[in-house]
Amino acid sequence: MALAQTVEGIPDVSDPALYQNDTWQPVFARMRREAPIHYHAESPYGPYWSITKYQDIMAVSIDHETYSNERGGIQILDQPLGQETKSFIRMDPPRHTAHRKTVQPIFSPSVMGDMAGTIRQRTGEILDSLPRGEAFNWVDLVSVELTTMMLATLFDYPWEERHNLTYWSDVAVTDYAAPDALVRSREAQMVELGKMADAFATLWAERAKAPPKRDLISMMAHSESTRELTSSEFIGTLALLIVGGNDTTRNTMSGGLLALHENPDEMRRLRADPSLVTKLVPETIRYQTPVIHMRRTATKDAELNGHRIAEGDKVVMWYVSGNNDEAVIDNPDVFSLDRRKPRQHLAFGWGIHRCVGDRLGELQLQILWEEVLARGLEIEVVGAPRRVYSNFLRGIKELPVRIRP
Repeated sequence: MALAQTVEGIPDVSDPALYQNDTWQPVFARMRREAPIHYHAESPYGPYWSITKYQDIMAVSIDHETYSNERGGIQILDQPLGQETKSFIRMDPPRHTAHRKTVQPIFSPSVMGDMAGTIRQRTGEILDSLPRGEAFNWVDLVSVELTTMMLATLFDYPWEERHNLTYWSDVAVTDYAAPDALVRSREAQMVELGKMADAFATLWAERAKAPPKRDLISMMAHSESTRELTSSEFIGTLALLIVGGNDTTRNTMSGGLLALHENPDEMRRLRADPSLVTKLVPETIRYQTPVIHMRRTATKDAELNGHRIAEGDKVVMWYVSGNNDEAVIDNPDVFSLDRRKPRQHLAFGWGIHRCVGDRLGELQLQILWEEVLARGLEIEVVGAPRRVYSNFLRGIKELPVRIRP
């Protein structure tokens, strides 16, 4: 058991309602002041440590020998014994290194350079197809469509069935207690993810017999490290790549538009100087912080900034708090295109588990805003966003907008 002094009145920040209602900011501001490393003795997920400051999150992120991904997973929610799924983000070295190395080439600068033209063409077609003068959901028609197309390209997945990828992504991260949950239990979730595995198994078998190609399935099927995945690893790896390539970029596309709507002076500056897109993209990623938290498990007794962490303790890094740490980021509550170090954020994680597709996500966001500006689109947010019930992903389900004719 951890030895810790708790601070009275600190709420349980694992509550998904904090993020669905977007009321988490003052809670974490207080924690950074009064209890930056805080032990929550009770929660629906069991006891856990909250790490809320930028530098402390960095310290945990880079010390993968003390704070393990494999031992307990990456979410505060434990997977049921016997039903765990594995992927390279839920592995420690050396297995993590070998599995990650298999998929890394598809995110290389040269490959992304080849993809840029396709991304730009699709983005332009989506924007040109949007209705003018009437309200629609930006999430469905823009954010989901663009990221689903990108997923289908990365996997070389059948185009006409590409929306299955979005569905499986949502299933993989759904909170069973959400009012609109796609599944209500781990068993129901695994049934749906089993359907995903069946669909990909067919593609895998075909590509294993064919010469290697430049898509994720072919790359894994031909790699010595990943060609013999267990059923658990197969499902876990597919879910990781789908969620990583979908939810984070999708929600940042939506969160960026909302941030610009709420900060019209920044929108005017951007229209006057489109080169500011290079600062808009990282600032949007920091401001949205699409991954709310990542969890590690202590492999041994340790000390973190004066606090005694016991072997087996859950250690939860709250990225939403670290990206708003006043000690590192000036005026973090402000959405600003003037940041001196706009890429100084934790939204992609850090250390060996830093998001493997970070540059591709940035490229998609950059092209989206370049194409919006090139068309002179004036996009109004005409209703409140509807947010996802989750303590893991800071998602937006609905964002009603209208493009002025």
